[in-house]
Amino acid sequence: MKNWLYGLFIFCLVQLNATPLYAFAGDLPDFTQIVKDHGASVVNITSTQLIHADNVPGFPDDQMFQFFRHFMPAPEAQGGGGAEMPQRSGGSGFIISSDGYILTNAHVVDHADKVTVKLTDRREFTAKVIGMDTRTDIALLKINATGLPKAPIGDPKQLQVGEWVLAIGSPFGFENSVTAGIVSAKNRALPDENYVPFIQTDAAVNPGNSGGPLFNMKGQVVGINSQIFSRSGGYMGVSFAIPIDVAMQTADQLKLYGKVKRGQLGVVIQDVNAGAASAFGLARPEGALVSEVVPDGPAARAGLKAGDVILKFNGQPISRSIDLPLLVAESKPGSVAHLDIWRNRAMLALSATLGEMPDKVSHRGHGGWSDASPDKLGLVIEPLPHTAGKTGVLVRDSEGLAAQAGIQPGDIILAIGNKSLHSVAQYKALMKTALQQHTVALLIKRESETLYITLQTQ
Repeated sequence: MKNWLYGLFIFCLVQLNATPLYAFAGDLPDFTQIVKDHGASVVNITSTQLIHADNVPGFPDDQMFQFFRHFMPAPEAQGGGGAEMPQRSGGSGFIISSDGYILTNAHVVDHADKVTVKLTDRREFTAKVIGMDTRTDIALLKINATGLPKAPIGDPKQLQVGEWVLAIGSPFGFENSVTAGIVSAKNRALPDENYVPFIQTDAAVNPGNSGGPLFNMKGQVVGINSQIFSRSGGYMGVSFAIPIDVAMQTADQLKLYGKVKRGQLGVVIQDVNAGAASAFGLARPEGALVSEVVPDGPAARAGLKAGDVILKFNGQPISRSIDLPLLVAESKPGSVAHLDIWRNRAMLALSATLGEMPDKVSHRGHGGWSDASPDKLGLVIEPLPHTAGKTGVLVRDSEGLAAQAGIQPGDIILAIGNKSLHSVAQYKALMKTALQQHTVALLIKRESETLYITLQTQ
């Protein structure tokens, strides 16, 4: 009996060591050991882009530059008499292999001319961007170092709503800041983000936390802190993380190919609500409702039609529309996909040979977090797609004053006042000056029409 009890005790110890659950202090969770064990795997990232003086109105003649010019190096002169000024933005990341591979968000390093990684021991390295994927907002970096502390990877599918989680990052540049919260929801679909089933938390994250890890209570990374929903630009209790399994799959392809190869079906889909389920004769709201079929695409060649409801993809049930893009994207281009669809109140089986999804042009600005939050006018601004011309910036979202004035998502802002726009950085610089005058005149292009819209900010 004594030997049996001793054996049981040893077995329990082995199980606890295999998947340690960090202790709770009284009635509250204790995160101290997680930070001690894995805090060193979190890094600070600084991205630097050289901005030409011609693209920043007022530089170097504006008063702010004149005030600071004695406290920083003069801009390096370029050919043609121009000047360049470094524009820096910060973020976070974490080490996934001891030989220097690091995960972060794509928007942290997008368009950067130089990426600097700072470790907790204060060593700094210039990082190479192995690849980035704007659809999942993941970037893989490499620094020339060995023997680094790597973060253990967990399984986000095991996460439960209400479970405690821990975020480590550099909000507002305060390195290795630790915040905690709970999982608020799973599998969140965000606007224009169809390839990530986000983890929603109430852990306090802010600009600079982008790319940092989200730990569970076993000290395992289950997500990458990526976005916040905010009306102020700062934390308001709603944060989103990319599940680590999605991130690692992306990182594997970036390491192999420098990009991500995804399957493509060629449909535009939407959720099936209760009304649509009743109209189409479905027993309950489920599946992905096809609202448009891309001409000559894989779905069109397979015979899919608008009004079809895709219920299964290769035998996997489609509960909500967000499930389908994830399954299609994970499939190899050229592979045959078997679809179970609902048409004319009956089941139908179709097969489609998937195409390859083209690379997405990055529309993110340098701020990442700030660009995803409305500015003081209520606008979320992006660079124009490369095919759309060189003048103007794109309105991604509009609310508040801007929406009341009639500005809509998809509008192009050609100018502020009489100064033409060529970049998001220039928009921000001009807007800062315009807001001080309390009246902002925006030249808007919508389809074939161009008009000025004036907004009073006070």
